[in-house]
Amino acid sequence: MLEDLLSRLDKLKEFLTIKPLYYDLSSNEFVWIDTRQLPWNEVYVRTKDYRRVAQAIKDMEIRGAPAIGVTAAFGMTLAAVHSKAKRAEDLMNELKEAYGVLATTRPTAYNLFWALDRVWGAAQRAFEAENEVDAIREAATREAFTIYVEDIENNVSMGRNGAKLIDNGDRIVTHCNTGSLATAGFGTALGVIRYAWHEGKSIKVYADETRPLLQGARLTIWELKKDGIPVTLIVDGASGLLFRRRMADLAIVGADRITLTGHVANKIGTYNLALAANANGKEFYVAAPTSTIQPVMGEESITIEERSPDEVKTVLGRLAITVEDVEAWNPAFDVTPPELVSGIITEKGVARKPYDKTLREILGLT
Repeated sequence: MLEDLLSRLDKLKEFLTIKPLYYDLSSNEFVWIDTRQLPWNEVYVRTKDYRRVAQAIKDMEIRGAPAIGVTAAFGMTLAAVHSKAKRAEDLMNELKEAYGVLATTRPTAYNLFWALDRVWGAAQRAFEAENEVDAIREAATREAFTIYVEDIENNVSMGRNGAKLIDNGDRIVTHCNTGSLATAGFGTALGVIRYAWHEGKSIKVYADETRPLLQGARLTIWELKKDGIPVTLIVDGASGLLFRRRMADLAIVGADRITLTGHVANKIGTYNLALAANANGKEFYVAAPTSTIQPVMGEESITIEERSPDEVKTVLGRLAITVEDVEAWNPAFDVTPPELVSGIITEKGVARKPYDKTLREILGLT
């Protein structure tokens, strides 16, 4: 059933230095690395329960828009495969319930809803065509694996497209984590950097720490060190000085949601980095698969997730860093307006301004 997809996956082995998540067909379990424990411990978690998968997304054991999408897809697979339903109608009702649970985990990541809709659509088509439990299970499993393999293929293509924008000797600033740990296995913005390194270009990376959960310090540094790519850790507020002193040449970040107008929702602090790059005449690029582009206009469609104030008031929940009863605001994302974005790198090419035209072309909406 899945031989063709597994063959496509086998051809990507050279790019998969880290395997952050996968579906174990031998046991019908979903497996992922708990990113909260990196870089101190590499702990893999297994489950057959889609509710546990939903909790992993919500608690940011798994994070990054593409990874969230792939994970949600396999969550639907778990719901289908491990259901005890004997009638197709009952299985579809259970899948509808699973969809609802998974859809409430992270509101900003567009890939989440895109992936859930794809698996649900595949199951619905199988239900209408055959009205059999096994056919629905097979359809849900195949669609999730298709999303998984496509994500890696698209990331490699995105890396190839974006690497053309990097010159030998470039010094690149990035924010949050956009590598293997944020995807099915290669990366978006970090995939572009990784591909340039793969081509033999001499580059250096500056990684923002990314408060409050320190994805840059914990995850990006961990990944780049594994790949042997030169990297320096900086605090989030250092990028302005970095660009002003001509110590960096460009910035490349990922995205959790992009509208047709080119508004980019990404980890909080991205907007600040874009302002710093633009104020100093440097390019600011966004790398994201087309599955991250929501076919709507304007930033009013973007929901900004707000997380617990405790994340701001502590270091990773372990050490208090302020007065206990102080009020804290913790938006997880911000929105960078299109005028600050030099280009949006996708697996189908690099979109330039005006984005309401070029993104439509990339999505085939014109």
